[in-house]
Amino acid sequence: MGTVSKALSLLNYFSRSQSHIGLSEMARLTGMNKTTVHRMLTELQDQGFVEQTNSGREYRLGPAFLRLAALREATVPRRDLAQSVADDLAMRTGETAHVSLLHGEVLSTIAYAYAHQHGLQVTMDDAEILPLHATSSGHVVLAYADPSFAKAALERPLEAFSSGTLTDRKLIKAKLDDIRRDGFAEAISAFETDVHTHAAPLFDASQACIGAVAVAAPSARMSAEARTRIRTALLDASPRLTRLMGGFLPPSYRQKEPAA
Repeated sequence: MGTVSKALSLLNYFSRSQSHIGLSEMARLTGMNKTTVHRMLTELQDQGFVEQTNSGREYRLGPAFLRLAALREATVPRRDLAQSVADDLAMRTGETAHVSLLHGEVLSTIAYAYAHQHGLQVTMDDAEILPLHATSSGHVVLAYADPSFAKAALERPLEAFSSGTLTDRKLIKAKLDDIRRDGFAEAISAFETDVHTHAAPLFDASQACIGAVAVAAPSARMSAEARTRIRTALLDASPRLTRLMGGFLPPSYRQKEPAA
C-alpha cells in the first residue's frame, strides 16, 4: 500500500460510534507505529481532512469533506437516487433497506431507510462500512465483480464478526456460484447476530458491479412469506437503481424467480 493510500485508510476508522480517535488508539487500530500515524494525521490535518479536538489529544473528520461531499452530490447525485429506492424498498418489504457502493475492498453505505412497521428493526449507521466476506451485500459484489478482484479480496485475512461469519474461502466461493445462479445473496447472522439479510447487485455504465441494494430484518421475523416478499422487491429494485444511476445489467446477470 502506497503512502497516500495508507494515509487515506486512516479515515475509514472514523464512524458515528467512534467519531474521535486519539493517536495511540489509531496506531493500535492500524497496526502502524505512532510516529508514522502522527505524520499521516498531520498531513491530513494540513489539507482539512481531519482536525484536532480536546486540546489536541484526539482527531475527528475535518471540514474538507463538507465541500467535497457537496461537490460530489451536485455532479453525481447518486445518494438522492439511492435514497428514493431505499425508501420504496423499505415500504414494500416492511424492513430496513440500504444501498452501499464499493470503496476499495469494502462497501460504504450511502442511503438507508426504516419501515417503522415493527417495534424491533435493524438499525444502520451513516456511512457504515460493510466487509465483503461477511455481508450479503459483500457476497453479491464478490459474485459479480471481476474474478481477479474477488480473488484478491478473499486472499486477505477474513475476520469473524459473529458465529455465522464465513471465513472458509472454499465455502464462500461455492456460495458465489449460487448467487450468480439466483441473482441475489442471502446471509444469516453473518455480520450481526440474529440479523437476516438479502442483497442484489448494482452495475455502472460499463456493466461492472459497483455495489448492492439490500434488506435486513431480525432473523426471528424471516418467515417463508417474508423471504419471498423481500426477494421479489430486491429483484425489482436492483435493475431499477442500476438504470437510474446510468448503469446497465451485464449479460451474465440472470435473475431466478423467488420460490414461494
